[in-house]
Amino acid sequence: MSAEEMDTTRPHPARIYDYLLGGKINYEVDQLAGDALAAKAPEVRIGVQANRAFLQRAVRYVVGTGVRQILDIGTGLPTSPNVHEVAHEAAPDIRVAYIDNDPIVKAHADALLSRSGATSVALGDLRDPQAVLDHPDVRRIIDFDQPVALLLLAVLHFVTEAEQPAQIIATLRDALPAGSYLVLSHATGDLADRDDARAVYNNATATMNLRSHAEVERFFDGFDLVEPGLTQVPFWRPDTPPPPRAAEIGFYGGVARKTTG
Repeated sequence: MSAEEMDTTRPHPARIYDYLLGGKINYEVDQLAGDALAAKAPEVRIGVQANRAFLQRAVRYVVGTGVRQILDIGTGLPTSPNVHEVAHEAAPDIRVAYIDNDPIVKAHADALLSRSGATSVALGDLRDPQAVLDHPDVRRIIDFDQPVALLLLAVLHFVTEAEQPAQIIATLRDALPAGSYLVLSHATGDLADRDDARAVYNNATATMNLRSHAEVERFFDGFDLVEPGLTQVPFWRPDTPPPPRAAEIGFYGGVARKTTG
């Protein structure tokens, strides 16, 4: 991997997220951006923790329905427990394909994730969904004739309207058979004016695009949302008391099933 591929001069969303989670795989530019974001949106650290907890509950849910394949796009830096670790607690035969567009993410995932032949990590970009679907490391793990859980956690808000996020999801959805699931979370400005917080990403490798509840809900077209529908992430099937300032957390999350092929 060349130095040119690893851009450490600008903050990267995955590394900012890692810093806010308390991780160690980040640089000073990411730390400064994370601190600026927390100064403008004080609940952000609680929010990323709540989003991570939502991910774990959602993974346990879809595995509990019988799904044995997970495609995690925009996986971010390794944070234990990782998706495959959560899934394997419930079903050791789970297969997981991780995709991220940051070479640093892949490098650390290759070094840190304990993987078997049932897990892969590959470079890919959500904005080119067909290339993700066709990636040999995805095809080696995922059988698209069998149900798949598609994970898009805190990634779609880095896709602009010009990049056609609805069409991206439609391309991914159409590749999934009946019985598959979409697990999605997305940042919102519904609960507070977050233009100042969003501006932190102006110098990052991807800008932040906050969307309303109705806009996020449309991403589930072609799927049937399971109860309780699209909610703030702390309130999606909670298994512990809500965290402090839960009502202020600006992430929506939902899980939905594809019922037709």
